[in-house]
Amino acid sequence: MSTGELVEVVLPGKVEPEGLQIRRGDVPAPGPGQVLVRMEATGVSFAEQQMRRGRYYDQPAFPFVPGYDLVGTVQAAGPGVDPALAGTRIAALTKIGGWASHVLLDAADAVPVPAGIGAAEAETLVVNGITAWQMLHRKARVRAGQTVLVHGANGGVGSVLVQLALAADVKVIGTASTRHHDLLRDQGVVPVDYRSGDVAARVRELAPGGVDAVFDHVGGRGIVDSWRLLAPGGTLVSYGSASTRDDEGSKQWPVFKLLGRVWLWNALPNGRRAYFFNAWAGRALSKDRFRARLRADLTEVFAALQRGDVTPRIAAELPLARVADAMRLAESGTVAGKVVLTP
Repeated sequence: MSTGELVEVVLPGKVEPEGLQIRRGDVPAPGPGQVLVRMEATGVSFAEQQMRRGRYYDQPAFPFVPGYDLVGTVQAAGPGVDPALAGTRIAALTKIGGWASHVLLDAADAVPVPAGIGAAEAETLVVNGITAWQMLHRKARVRAGQTVLVHGANGGVGSVLVQLALAADVKVIGTASTRHHDLLRDQGVVPVDYRSGDVAARVRELAPGGVDAVFDHVGGRGIVDSWRLLAPGGTLVSYGSASTRDDEGSKQWPVFKLLGRVWLWNALPNGRRAYFFNAWAGRALSKDRFRARLRADLTEVFAALQRGDVTPRIAAELPLARVADAMRLAESGTVAGKVVLTP
């Protein structure tokens, strides 16, 4: 039986960040096939920002513990699990539940974190790294010499996308507010200010023949511009609807509209493709395949970090007790990278 105290953050309903609650209890023991993980780092992703508003399209029922991913050390292994896993650092996609001092996971969902990578560093690359890698290499299938457009190039996913694309010898145009342009230029990105002028017109100036891929987390009406900016044979990967975060009404409708557009565009005989990407998709259809891809791709991302192709972008590290501050910071649009929560 594990000792210690369980501390977790509960989202009780549609609340302001200050409405998040801290709950304490006993640390659970792992069951068959499970491991107990002592969380060392988790993060604030866009999914939690939507969940707080009741706007996530696959919204869990209130109350629940948020936290899409985590990095931690296996504290105990349940029956049927290799006892040697205890003491190893792992990463996992959780969808919910990561904002806690201790988390129960299926052992098969735990991906080893290589030695020498810190918990906070690894955390920035779990859901963000998986999303970026799979969109870049499994959906868009980018090749050296191509040109891509990354919206939100300074954000959690965007900053990883940019670095992985550059490592693949791909030219990157990135939209961001002007405060982030110097950093993007230093990386080799051509920055475009999304707040001034006609972004689509500026991108066309930079890539008159169109871009080979667009990665769009904004959704809304702007997704049509993203599609129109594609070169023949290009790929649009939509992976969110940030423009509708603060809307009222149906939380599913913005996603349904995106999916409808994707279906219609893919029916056109012009050689271009569109996808709506969700890192969690496929798990319900084949859990084994989902786990195998997750392990393979996250291993690739960690290898890119070890090579120096990717630098972790940690916007801030705050303890769980300051989750309201962390949420407000992540939602402010003023930071580059990911806001990380620690025990």
